[in-house]
Amino acid sequence: MSTFDKLAPFIQDYIYRNGWEELREIQVAACDVIFNTDSNLLIATPTASGKTEAAFLPVITKLYNEPCESVGVLYIAPLKALINDQFARIEELLREAYIPVTKWHGDVSATAKNKLLKKPSGILQTTPESLEAMLMRRKEQAVKLFSDLRFIIIDEVHNFIGEERGTQLISLLERLQKLTGMIPVRIGLSATLGDIEGAEDWLNGGTERKCITPDTGVKRRRAVVMVEHFYEFAFQEKDKKNEISFYDNLYELTRGKKSIVFSNARSEVEKNIVNLKDVAKKRGEPDVFMVHHGSISASDREFVEEQMRLSDLPLVTGATVTLELGIDLGDLERIIQVGCPKSVASLSQRLGRSGRRSGVSEMCFLFEEEKRSESTEFYKAINWSFIKCIALIELYRENYIEPVLPERYPFGILYHQTMSFLYSRGEASPEVLAQSLLSEYAFRFVTQEDYKELLRYLLKIGHIERTENGGFILGTEGEKIANHYDFYSVFESDVEYSVREGSHEIGTLTRLMQPDTTFVLGGKSWMVTEIDKENKNIYVKSAEGKPPTVWDGTGEVIEHTRVLKKMKEIITTDCMYPYLGDGAKKRLAEIRQVAAGAGLETKEIFEISPDTYGISLWLGTRALNSLDYILNKLLPDRKFAEPYWPFLIVKNVTKNELMDALDYIRKNDVTESDYIVPKDAKTFGKYNDFVPENLLIKQYVDRYTDVVEMKEEISL
Repeated sequence: MSTFDKLAPFIQDYIYRNGWEELREIQVAACDVIFNTDSNLLIATPTASGKTEAAFLPVITKLYNEPCESVGVLYIAPLKALINDQFARIEELLREAYIPVTKWHGDVSATAKNKLLKKPSGILQTTPESLEAMLMRRKEQAVKLFSDLRFIIIDEVHNFIGEERGTQLISLLERLQKLTGMIPVRIGLSATLGDIEGAEDWLNGGTERKCITPDTGVKRRRAVVMVEHFYEFAFQEKDKKNEISFYDNLYELTRGKKSIVFSNARSEVEKNIVNLKDVAKKRGEPDVFMVHHGSISASDREFVEEQMRLSDLPLVTGATVTLELGIDLGDLERIIQVGCPKSVASLSQRLGRSGRRSGVSEMCFLFEEEKRSESTEFYKAINWSFIKCIALIELYRENYIEPVLPERYPFGILYHQTMSFLYSRGEASPEVLAQSLLSEYAFRFVTQEDYKELLRYLLKIGHIERTENGGFILGTEGEKIANHYDFYSVFESDVEYSVREGSHEIGTLTRLMQPDTTFVLGGKSWMVTEIDKENKNIYVKSAEGKPPTVWDGTGEVIEHTRVLKKMKEIITTDCMYPYLGDGAKKRLAEIRQVAAGAGLETKEIFEISPDTYGISLWLGTRALNSLDYILNKLLPDRKFAEPYWPFLIVKNVTKNELMDALDYIRKNDVTESDYIVPKDAKTFGKYNDFVPENLLIKQYVDRYTDVVEMKEEISL
């Protein structure tokens, strides 16, 4: 039988009705895996390649032919918004198969949940946090819900791998297997994976299955990119009458095109949109600008998503990572990135948001900076973000995406899962706890001794207590944590203040604003009229002008060495890239002149002052940290210097001492035991305050250093 013949009759009818000429290669390959094997399946193909249908056509057929006695498919996504719109394309198929779909997250009514609990069936859509709450507080109901679970589909799987939520999720899936005795087939979906083997290993975790990733040769859409650079308008040297400002350029790029303007920080999003609104107002043109980020209320974010999806107007939305994932926004014509994306993966994800109808993705990268004086140190005169952006584009063209770094010692998540396990069970012996949790894939590298140390610490701080039988239960302090509404999520959430105009919530802020303060939120200006500290409300009224925004940056980025090597190549060769605009070409030429003058192509060490030197080895974050911490031991008298990416700055040393230290590292078998790690170097996580300090150091060293890579790179 052909793949088409194996599909349920109503699916065949659907294909005919919708004029499909044939199934796509990935859909045929996925059907082959689901119909003919019991392997897990990873669908890693570009945006708009038919991944959703590839997963669900065979799964729906299997459910139709062999009905389940409970929920048959558990669909997990990183965002509620993705859950809310993901099934629009296959809704007709599900109706014809009489397969119900139930959403299960914090915004869903108790009525809808109770209906499913009475008669479990069909597809359940949820997030890791909601699954956590279910296994903690509804364990017996969870067994009933999933007693005959056949498939687990994880959307945007790259968003979980290597992240705390991913560790939580893979742990929860193993707990679910132990509760029900079922080991469902797992299906992962992603358009942005740089390490297929690592993703397969993660998806398989705890199933003892192999994973198949079909190689269908599906190519990415053709992409058109452009990079332009501007100096701040006030510093232009030419006749300003003939100059166009940064925001006028941004306005022209989005004018008449349905677009997203991405930025890496909420403050920058707000600044961009309020200035675009100002340009439109001065020109007497319509205000088509909106804002979408984590501090905007859920209802307003959903409104923006709906408008982008349904409106025929050329709407422009400023966004952070919240619109990077695959939420349906209709046919986007252009993507703008202000500044540099964090990674090749992020660039790829954002670029893929456009061009679904035309088949050609468009993305423009814009940079604006203040012109520095000629006396500025050479490494500060280089716009590294600008160079990194070109490097990311070139790596994307080479089909490179950064590999995801596995988390070997997720002690904060181990704390969280220990508390969750005890909450749902009531009491457990130390042996049962260790056997249950350390046997999981997520904690496979954690030793018995490490776990004993964590448990001893939790006893000491009152988060767990011993019973007369020698078992463990939640202690008084632990109950406070586990009973808090915010316990289910494992990522940090700041204390948030609701910003309200009357009864309408505009969004949230993570710091209290005083009366008469003005600020920007949602692309509009507001003035604080009243604050309610007890209920965490900030009341505002509309204000005029362009006051400041109120957020900081967006956190850490672990740079990969390949990105740094590509950056070196860009500033030390004469290759000119066809996608650079005139301003970008001039800025690159300036940077290359500075780099040549400093000898960056050949110099490893450059002098900043008589006792301060920079080390230029073009190492990624983990390798550079390893070098730094070994130098702490070899040069104990050196003074701490603030890092200046991508260099290591060393004070209170001579050049010969530094050269000797590098020579020693090259010739000797240095290891992590040669590190002297600063006291303030530790991993941050929501529950890391409840982990002993030496375990946090162990976690930090594993996550943020790589002595093997460092040795390999500096020995080349």
